[in-house]
Amino acid sequence: MSGQDRSKFLDVVMRNDINRTIMDRLPEIALPDWYLVAGCLYQTVWNDLSGHSPEYGISDYDVFYCDESATTWEAEDRIIKQCAEVFSDLKVDVQVRNQARVHLWYEEKYGASCPPLLSSRDGIDGFLNQSSCYGIRRDDEGCFEVYAPFGYTDLFDMTLRPNPRRNVPDVYYEKARRWCGLWPNLKVVPWSDEGDTSRLSKERPMA
Repeated sequence: MSGQDRSKFLDVVMRNDINRTIMDRLPEIALPDWYLVAGCLYQTVWNDLSGHSPEYGISDYDVFYCDESATTWEAEDRIIKQCAEVFSDLKVDVQVRNQARVHLWYEEKYGASCPPLLSSRDGIDGFLNQSSCYGIRRDDEGCFEVYAPFGYTDLFDMTLRPNPRRNVPDVYYEKARRWCGLWPNLKVVPWSDEGDTSRLSKERPMA
């Protein structure tokens, strides 16, 4: 992983005005262990590579924080409402989730268990596509911190690759189908080593 790749990633991500505004405001909310994560980051890069506007196809903007001292639904809901007010003028869906609560609802939603997460990085590590695993935040001095556990190669190659930390391949394929409809140049690596592509349209490019 090179510093040049990191710089390129940050440069492209911050061309999205919504990302830049969220990053400017999040430090003021002072959430514990916060990151701006996932689709608004890697999909901004896909847009740059595909010739789209930076905001094209981005359905929401995800913010992770981790607060083990406040894991009730009511506590998280207060944070969600606070952030909704801070970002209301952006006219986008900013989804804020406490990673210390994920294990309480994950199995009901996805049909697979999730161990308690101890940090926002744990949450980023669990994204089903390796080139979705990104988070950015600012440190106390205002400098960017980037978390990219799988590097940048697949991202810049527009390749989806399974991250089997959580065994929910159906969700991986569902996301891949949706994304390929918006970014047809994406290449999809099958979930299994046997190359099972039956759950994808045969027209989809495979890596």
